[in-house]
This record gives sequence, C-alpha cells and structure tokens, in this order.
Amino acid sequence: MDEPAKPATELATRTGYLSGARLAVLGVLVNAVLAIVKIMAGLLGNTYALIADGVESLLDIFGSLVVWFGLRVASEPPDEEHPYGHGKAEVVATIIVALVILAAALGLAVQSIREIRTPHQMPAPFTLGVLVLVVVVKEVLFRKVSHAGVQIGSGAVQADAWHHRSDAITSALAFIGIALALWLNYPAADDWAALAASFIIGWNGIQFFRAALHEAMDTAPSKEMETEIRQIAAAVPGVSALDVCRIRKMGLDFYVDIHVGVSPELSVREGHRIAHAVRKAVRANRREIADVLVHIEPEDEMDDGDE
Repeated sequence: MDEPAKPATELATRTGYLSGARLAVLGVLVNAVLAIVKIMAGLLGNTYALIADGVESLLDIFGSLVVWFGLRVASEPPDEEHPYGHGKAEVVATIIVALVILAAALGLAVQSIREIRTPHQMPAPFTLGVLVLVVVVKEVLFRKVSHAGVQIGSGAVQADAWHHRSDAITSALAFIGIALALWLNYPAADDWAALAASFIIGWNGIQFFRAALHEAMDTAPSKEMETEIRQIAAAVPGVSALDVCRIRKMGLDFYVDIHVGVSPELSVREGHRIAHAVRKAVRANRREIADVLVHIEPEDEMDDGDE
C-alpha cells in the first residue's frame, strides 16, 4: 500500500549523518591540541585542575571518535538485515558518549578529593591565560556542534557538543579555582573547582544517557507531534475517524503507524487511495518522517484503543 521512501528524504538523512561525522572529526583535532596544551601547562604550572582538564579532553577525543563511527554506520542505507536502516547506531553512540561523560565525572571527582587532601605547590599564574584560551575555543566549538546537532536532530552530535561545553565549564571553574588559590594563598582551591566541575559534567552525562535510553526503548516523542499528525490525517478527504497513532524515532528519522477510519461502503481501491493521501500529507508536512504505515478500518467498527 505504501510507496518506497522518497530519495530526497533519504539523501537529507544521509547528509545529516555525514555532516555530524565531519564535526566529530573536527572535535578530535581540536581536543588533541588542547589536551597536550593543558596537560603540559598543568604539569609546569603545578595545577591538578588543569591536568584533569587535559585528561577530560583526551576522553573527549574518544567520545568524538565514537560519535564519528556511530554516524558513519547510521548513514548506511537499509539492507536485508536492517530494513529500517542503521539509525540505531546513532543511539548506541549517544549512550557510549554519555557513559564516557559519567566516567570522566566520577574519575575527576575521586582525584579532586585526593588532591584536596594532599598538600601541594601553589599553581603558576600563567595557567590562567591558558584556561582563558581553552574556554573561548571550546565554547565556540560547542555552539557550532550544538547548532548542527539540533538542526539534524542527532542526540549523538548534541551529546558530543555537550562534551565540549563540559570542557569549557571545567576550564572556567579551574580558572576560578586557580585565581582564588593565588589570591587567598590556598593551593587546594583549584582542586575544589575541579570537584565542582565533576558534578556539572556528571549531571549532563545523566541527561544524555536518559534521552538515549528513551530513544532506544522507542519511547513516544512529544504529544505535540502526535497531535499535529492526527490533525493532518483528519484533514484528508475521506477520513472520518482516527484511532491508534504510534510514532517512534530511528536515528534522525521518525516512523508513524496510524489507524484511519473510512466509510464501510467504500471500495478497496478507494480506501487504498485515501491511505496514500494520508501518507503523502503527513510526510509533506513533517519532512523528518521517513515513512507512514496507514491501516484502513471501517469507521463503524473502530474501537478507540483497539490494537
């Protein structure tokens, strides 16, 4: 009953995946440079907060590589084993990145507590300049990647963006900690700053993990989307009732299953025509919907909630 998905839609989805993959590569290159700079400056400047920041950048590299690999796999077209495509690879990448963020937060918190309890030298003033540079670079990268993630609807790209934002937050708090350490003559201030950053990073990791888990479990999207789809379907000539409307997300795409009631006097051919019209109308109004499965029922036999 349903014609194949439009090539234009498939092309747009693949383009979105590849665009996200290119941003992941950019993140790898930027993080590699910053990790080296921060770790060296931290060692020379006697500040654990900056060393921890550099280690977090190394984890960012791993996260970006996971996102790159996940998006490359997700961009592959459907095949016999994966008739709905490989979009779930994007979800798997998001879960892995979220777990990496959580692991980084836990490791940073544990080591920060150890450093707080261990006497050490005062951090060097030049490390403040390094941190200002890092914050600017990472915030710019966050905004670029986050904007792209929202545009293409990729949780993995958005999680990768927040990896950059968490790095910027860690660096900003390290700046505050080192400044207080120098001002108050209290070396452990930068370690307290690193501990505070670990909680912020961990919170973001939890949020991305929850969102990815919901998508992996085919949790229904917002009610607003379902309401709009029902309104579009109901406006198609010949549709007299609506019943079930299920929506699930597969990577960057959405798939809809909707039950439509029509007059029991209609021919099979006419019912088939109405089903095509509903499918075409929904996809025309919501370009992120890859396919719509329309089930035609006689309106006098429809029972709300009947599967």
